[in-house]
Amino acid sequence: MQPDGVGNEMDVFHFDEGRPSFEDLGHDGDSHFWYARDLMVMLGYESYNAFQNAMNKAIGTCTTLGIPVLENFSQVQRDIDGLPVHDCKLSRFACYLSTMNGDVRKPQIAAAQAYFANTAEVVRTYIQNASNIERVQIRDDISERERSLSGVARQAGVEQYPLFQNAGYRGMYNMDLRRLKQVKGVDQKRPLLDFMGKEELAANLFRLTQTEAKIKKENVRGQWALENAAEQVGRRVRATIIETGGTPPERLPIAQDINKVESGLKKTNREFSKMDRAKQITEGD
Repeated sequence: MQPDGVGNEMDVFHFDEGRPSFEDLGHDGDSHFWYARDLMVMLGYESYNAFQNAMNKAIGTCTTLGIPVLENFSQVQRDIDGLPVHDCKLSRFACYLSTMNGDVRKPQIAAAQAYFANTAEVVRTYIQNASNIERVQIRDDISERERSLSGVARQAGVEQYPLFQNAGYRGMYNMDLRRLKQVKGVDQKRPLLDFMGKEELAANLFRLTQTEAKIKKENVRGQWALENAAEQVGRRVRATIIETGGTPPERLPIAQDINKVESGLKKTNREFSKMDRAKQITEGD
């Protein structure tokens, strides 16, 4: 199947040795950039719409980190084989994030991720795997969901929110939050969420979402009843985790400090920008 708006000759563009490289596809303008449609073919995508899912996740990561989106993603109209198509100019960092958010079943994605890791020491140091980047977005989603749940719970009669919050953890982990941090080896002063892996974060996001839905659907009212509701939802999520993976959530390993991951991504953005500025200066001499 031929990619949307892209000729067959584009099929030669891969990260494979001996073929046109990622660097060969870069363009110079106000800044160094790559076209999204070129990158998508290198990564094994046949549909621009499918690749846009990876780009949208990458844009979300930039937004979460406070990195200017328009400096990294610029929508354009472009002619390919005489056909006008929508495309996007991507910075090196945008290419990297889109690759890290790509379909991991594609062998080209693994090759591309290795390629970017080899171009920047900061990537090897701080971004241990693609799931760490996904953690950044899920962690931010949890913060938003917690704010929403807090408002709903207080309107429903929660006066001591920490007790309500702890009830959800108790249901999911069979222990309160303080004990859970001890078991996981996390500093009591740090949020446990900052050290959860992708799957555990996703499970907690689901728990929070379902707790809010239960409160609204069943019109739960009062501190005790709301704590009980949070604990019930936590128990159901726990049962699902054990049934699916066989490992109780309290035994799931902790992950790299999310603050270090976020710092590493910001440093990667800066390093890639410096790399391409130097490249433009060198080529302009």
